[in-house]
Amino acid sequence: MAFVSNKVKNLPPYLFSEFQRKKRQLEAKGIDVIDLGIGAPDLPTPEFVIDKMVEEARKPENHRYSTYSGCVEFKEAVAGYYKTQYDVDLDPETEVLALIGSKEGIANLVQAVINPGDTVLLPDPCYPVYRTAVHLADGNVVDLPLDSENGYTPRFERVAKEKLQNAKLMLLNYPSNPTSATVNVNTFLEAITFAKRNNLMLAHDAAYDLVTFQGYKAPSVLQAPNAKDYAVEFGSMSKSFSMTGWRIGYVVGNKSVIQALATLKSNIDTCQFLPIQKAAATALNSDLSAVAVNNKIYQGRMEKMHAALQQLGIDAEVPKGTIFIWAKVPKGYTSLSFVNHLLDEAGVIVTPGTAFGPSGEGYFRIALSVTTERLDEVVQRMKKLNVGEVPKT
Repeated sequence: MAFVSNKVKNLPPYLFSEFQRKKRQLEAKGIDVIDLGIGAPDLPTPEFVIDKMVEEARKPENHRYSTYSGCVEFKEAVAGYYKTQYDVDLDPETEVLALIGSKEGIANLVQAVINPGDTVLLPDPCYPVYRTAVHLADGNVVDLPLDSENGYTPRFERVAKEKLQNAKLMLLNYPSNPTSATVNVNTFLEAITFAKRNNLMLAHDAAYDLVTFQGYKAPSVLQAPNAKDYAVEFGSMSKSFSMTGWRIGYVVGNKSVIQALATLKSNIDTCQFLPIQKAAATALNSDLSAVAVNNKIYQGRMEKMHAALQQLGIDAEVPKGTIFIWAKVPKGYTSLSFVNHLLDEAGVIVTPGTAFGPSGEGYFRIALSVTTERLDEVVQRMKKLNVGEVPKT
């Protein structure tokens, strides 16, 4: 370990990798494991997107390096998407930056914005990458607790002023991973006001902006007045167009922050493969009917699984967005003990709420990333375990 940095040595293992390791061990024993842990869509990338990528990959001129900030077609498509979807105007050259997936962009953004010792406000619970990104940037985390009583929306008034003295950045994420909470634009109005008052940059992770149900349409933080003065927003093609492995996303908003991130990234990577960028542009320029088809499938899975959980005596809200259900663990269990019980005794992987922060205790997250037939099998296995009953000690 002498050649490993302290940052890496002190980095907790990525929990989803740990579950995948245990999954492989069980499968090696012949156990049929159903994985509802990681949020990886199982639905295929739309054919028209694949066709565009193949077409562009056959052109030798697309085998060269991309410009560091992304190709013109992709950045213009992002700007066009924001105008159509949110009525937000963006300059493709200065207010849009291509990313190799929003995960990469968020991790690098923290490096581009904060100095060692600076504070970052993170929602609790939240996507684990936020915390590791702050750790790698030598920053400090202040939790912004979210709870079911307030619909998992931030209670900014509960953040002590002394904790904001060195604060420089705040992250939010709606529709939310892991809680699947959704908000209206008023939440972003409050967030921008809070950022302005405390001289903070706000980064909003909108990876699930198009994965919505029941007529709900997710707002953009940039719809709030003067949002570009204090905010950037991350978007991803992974969930909406089932393009996880393609690794393509974007960040939009504040020019100076985007320039800082672009400068950092130009010293780390050389942007995404041009045919992938151009295929992603085709997706964003589409009528989004492919997204609507996928959302209908996810909604059907969600309704089936939610109804089954209710029958099992497990409480969960009905989501209006994401591919997740955030559910309470049955009485007598902690988050981790319940998840381990379900994996060891039923061969079903779900994620403990504590993977997302201290406030996740008492909850677990289900990813709707398998077919309805496999969900039926999950329900049958859970029924055999009587998971709604208090375990014997």
